[in-house]
Amino acid sequence: MRRWMWLGGAVMAVAAVPALAQPREIRLPYGVYVEGGRTLEGGSPANAAAVGFTFPFDSGHDLWGGSVTSYGDVFVSQWRARNAGGDGRRTYTQIGAIATWRYRFDGGASPWFADAGIGVSLMDKLYATPERVFSTRFQFTEVLGIGRNFGPTGAHEVSLRLQHFSNAGIKKPNPGENFVRLRYAYHF
Repeated sequence: MRRWMWLGGAVMAVAAVPALAQPREIRLPYGVYVEGGRTLEGGSPANAAAVGFTFPFDSGHDLWGGSVTSYGDVFVSQWRARNAGGDGRRTYTQIGAIATWRYRFDGGASPWFADAGIGVSLMDKLYATPERVFSTRFQFTEVLGIGRNFGPTGAHEVSLRLQHFSNAGIKKPNPGENFVRLRYAYHF
């Protein structure tokens, strides 16, 4: 968990250094998305499905031969996992918000991009499976992703994302959960 936080913090620190960046007139348009995923750990995996909305934070900056923009991401998600007793499945509803930085290659002209973000989420009940029991409904989340825009105007987007949820040690136990997710987004 700490490794994820350090990596996310390092990416955000680099993206925020104004001395390395020059302003650009790039804006991420508003977007809607659907995504699905599964936990990375074995045992009894959890599945997740989400819908969300993205909105731009800034116009962007040049950095290392590419461009960095930032956007907000608000979502509603459902997790489905074996219950703590192991004799059935349980559904958990989650809401969250993530501040995300996007690096677009080739001076910002490439359809390829990498994302890094950090945010918060709240679940409707405590998450409990045979392998993991969360002690809080509130969770922090970090995300890393890589993706590509396509279509005549680049309005369509597909990305593969790694996402971690945990309470950052606010209360024990704090096992966290890691998902790999596939996202389709449409920007307008």
